[in-house]
Amino acid sequence: MKTLAAAVVLALLPAAANAGTQVDDFRHGLTHWRVEAEAPSRVTVRGGVMDIDTPEGLSLWWGKELTGPVAIEYEVMAVSEGGPNDAVSDVNAFWMATDPAAPDSSPFARPRSGAFADYDTLKTYYVGIGGNRNTTTRMRRYTGEPGNRPLLPEHDRADPAALLVPNRWVPMRLAADGATVTVDFGGKRLFTMTDAAPYRRGWFALRTTKSHVRIRNFRIVPLATGR
Repeated sequence: MKTLAAAVVLALLPAAANAGTQVDDFRHGLTHWRVEAEAPSRVTVRGGVMDIDTPEGLSLWWGKELTGPVAIEYEVMAVSEGGPNDAVSDVNAFWMATDPAAPDSSPFARPRSGAFADYDTLKTYYVGIGGNRNTTTRMRRYTGEPGNRPLLPEHDRADPAALLVPNRWVPMRLAADGATVTVDFGGKRLFTMTDAAPYRRGWFALRTTKSHVRIRNFRIVPLATGR
């Protein structure tokens, strides 16, 4: 088992089987990821699965910038096996993220603590599935202003279909396709956002807090252009 805990690790990504597609099968360590953790946390890979077990906030950044139109696809499980952080909560993500204070650099050019409020200064799309101890699911478009996390009524759900079920692998797909930004979870559309000033490039991060989640079959897929 290989472990990464609050380390700074970046690497060039290998060529994917399909042109432009980036993949991580979690069989060769965590060299493609950079972790920002609010407290000592455990991030491991084994058997093609990444396991994130954290007592506080944690963001795990993919080490290469994305250019839209693009989709990020993976399977996720909210773990409930009796561990201290097995809360079934907060399957979250940032995508197309940039830092207005350093727009030509990665968001982690200025390291953050892992605390959620530290990311208010990004311009990014965000989704939080099963937040607030699995009572809310929300999508937001951050504008880079501290303390401002805009939330439209149609992007705020608490119905069972939008919440987490413990110990179940669920496919997740986040897309930025020009002005259309979408979140699919469990093969169903959770959110569609029409953005008049879309974020067309940026970075991706898995995000969670006080929880235990697993990820597998991760890939980033360019979408057809010309829209």
